[in-house]
Amino acid sequence: MTVTTGAEAPELAGNPLLGSMLDLKNDSLETFLRARREHGDVVRITAGPPGIRATVYGVFSAEGAQQVLAGESANFRKDNAFYQEVRESFGNGLLTSQDEDYLRQRRLVQPLFTRRRVDGYAAAVAAEVTTLTGEWRDGGAASVDVLQEMARLALRAVARILFGTDVDAAVRIVERSFPELGAYVLRRGFSPLNVPRSWPTPGNRRAAAVHRALYEVCDRIIAERRASGRTSDEGDDLLTLLVGAESAEDGSFDATELREQVLVFLLAGHETTATSLGFALHLLGLHPEARKRAREEVDRVLAGRTPGAADLDALPYVTQVLKEAMRLFPAAPVVGRRAVAATEIGGVTIPAGADVLVAPWVTHRHPDYWEDAERFDPDRFTPEAEAARPRYAWFPFGGGPRACIGQHFSMLESVIALAMILQRYDFEAIDTEVPLTSAITLQAAGPARCRLIPREA
Repeated sequence: MTVTTGAEAPELAGNPLLGSMLDLKNDSLETFLRARREHGDVVRITAGPPGIRATVYGVFSAEGAQQVLAGESANFRKDNAFYQEVRESFGNGLLTSQDEDYLRQRRLVQPLFTRRRVDGYAAAVAAEVTTLTGEWRDGGAASVDVLQEMARLALRAVARILFGTDVDAAVRIVERSFPELGAYVLRRGFSPLNVPRSWPTPGNRRAAAVHRALYEVCDRIIAERRASGRTSDEGDDLLTLLVGAESAEDGSFDATELREQVLVFLLAGHETTATSLGFALHLLGLHPEARKRAREEVDRVLAGRTPGAADLDALPYVTQVLKEAMRLFPAAPVVGRRAVAATEIGGVTIPAGADVLVAPWVTHRHPDYWEDAERFDPDRFTPEAEAARPRYAWFPFGGGPRACIGQHFSMLESVIALAMILQRYDFEAIDTEVPLTSAITLQAAGPARCRLIPREA
């Protein structure tokens, strides 16, 4: 609703000279939580010295998130400074494109993400889990960093299924490069003043090197496909569609566009799955009763066989564990937009041109929807409990017309992987606390190790 009569948003108190810049730099997630605790569901947050101070409006209620992402999504575009920085680093792929360009790209890849098509990926996911757990067994692993291992699993799976290739040689590059480049983007996206990227500062030089390393991975994937001579007649994966993409209006993707699409799907395609799986294992490692309940469900339903897509509905508690992990540790803790026209949210006016963020990290802990919000409780996601909450009290995959195209793929992969690991191992958390940092996505600043206890065959 476009208005001019709403109240002015309260401002989060900060440093007189720098606003909340230092708080955001030191712990942005806690800063957003504090903003809601102290001022409510719509809060103005400033950063930088007077005269060049940046302002963002935090929207923390489920109703506000729904308005921004779905109800009035046309008024909230990916035009803010943060997304401009994302485009500079990751290109104009499905994640960042808009309008007709976005619709064209989404139409192209949508056939790969229908429920029927995704269900067909179950066997490939199971094969990757078998490979990973076999490596643990053959290597005599007594413990693993579950966040690191699930990132490796998810990256392998997305590369195999979407690109038809093996990325083991690139896993370390992606694991290291994505968080580093993401932190660089976040710093620039929320800074009131940036030097040009072309200036040879240490930060710019390092970001450019990381950027080149990621593009080299993408170029290798594309070159291997071209060299193979594989065509769409032999079966379509994402890379086959992208390499052969043509339209009457635009022609084929050029080399830059193709590389950008591969990069977006390589990174975004594994990040949510890796985060949800890694933290689900960490949380189960901390909570033996929940772990026992999940394991008993897996044993009862599967009786030792490999799970498939048809088993997902029969594993409700495993699914609830994953949803609760995504509530507590959403892969995208904040989502930014820019208001085209003045809009009222929760009785507060958001001015035209204002930067706006919705924050799963905050809404997923909102006391109006979640009692004792920091407590791990998978029973928050029984069908009855879900039906009693607003739709956008939980939105780890975003929402509205820009909702994640791969959310069913992510859930299928996560349920199958968690079930198979529970079949093979019991595990206990070694690290009870995992320090976190936020770049483009949620990142661990330390290990999340679990002790592995092989189960009897």
